[in-house]
Amino acid sequence: MYAVIRIRGRTGIRKNIADTLDMLNLTRISHTVVIPDTPSYKGMLQKAKDYITWGEVSEETFKKLVSERARLPGNKRVTDEYVKENTDYASVDDLAVAILNGETTLKESGLKPIFRLAPPKKGYENTRTPFTEGGSLGYRSENINELLEKMI
Repeated sequence: MYAVIRIRGRTGIRKNIADTLDMLNLTRISHTVVIPDTPSYKGMLQKAKDYITWGEVSEETFKKLVSERARLPGNKRVTDEYVKENTDYASVDDLAVAILNGETTLKESGLKPIFRLAPPKKGYENTRTPFTEGGSLGYRSENINELLEKMI
């Protein structure tokens, strides 16, 4: 599973890239989505690479992300009680592991499909250059977990 974070805003963006970001549910800066590793999603990531960063999310980071930043409709926090009553899982951590393994999705669990995060502590690196050149954009592999920790 990939965690995808929007880094740049909408000023001067081409329509086809804006549509791709909308399809990914990345409508605002510092919004994050988790998507499966499929060829169609990889194509979308490559198309929008100048506005987003992504990488493979670890189980530990994803558990923390779901427990602290996942929301129900009405902007309510996700609790273990909600998870026990409305899903087949015993806790928020169990639900997070199931989502990460592809057994269920955020939407099927009744959660919003995006995570709203704070900007990272000490800010983003250069928002116009790729991660491989010292910037913030593009593919980060495992380094996405460090950025997510700063933003949670």
